[in-house]
Amino acid sequence: MQIDDIDRRILRHLQVDGSQTMAELATKAGLSSGACWRRVEKLEASGVIMGREVVLDYRAMGYAVEVFLRITLDKTQSSAFDEFTKAARQIPEVAGIQTLLGRVDIRMDVRARDLAHYQEIYKARILALPHISDIEALMLISEVKNTEALPL
Repeated sequence: MQIDDIDRRILRHLQVDGSQTMAELATKAGLSSGACWRRVEKLEASGVIMGREVVLDYRAMGYAVEVFLRITLDKTQSSAFDEFTKAARQIPEVAGIQTLLGRVDIRMDVRARDLAHYQEIYKARILALPHISDIEALMLISEVKNTEALPL
């Protein structure tokens, strides 16, 4: 799909507030509601807009600790990645899993209520995951910038 300047304008405004009404979005984008709606539908149908979601502040929900794990897998078995990721997805406190190319194979984000809770998750569930060769934990101290918005 070809993205033009009007589509970029719509996407810029949706990134700021995905919950605004179509009329509000159309006004900000300088379009009629019908034209704006048709463009948004086209962006959704083509997969440019993948969805709209509610983003919770995990700290406000009682999860004060975030740890990033860098995991190297024992890749002597061809199914190591698949078995590891299948098991890791089952841990509710794991907020994100990325596979990487390089020295580290997996980056995982773990959220916990406090250090004791993290230690419980780490000992009982993380270390029980299959095919781990090495693991490094990096605890988040402060978040300087966190956005998924694109510079449109």
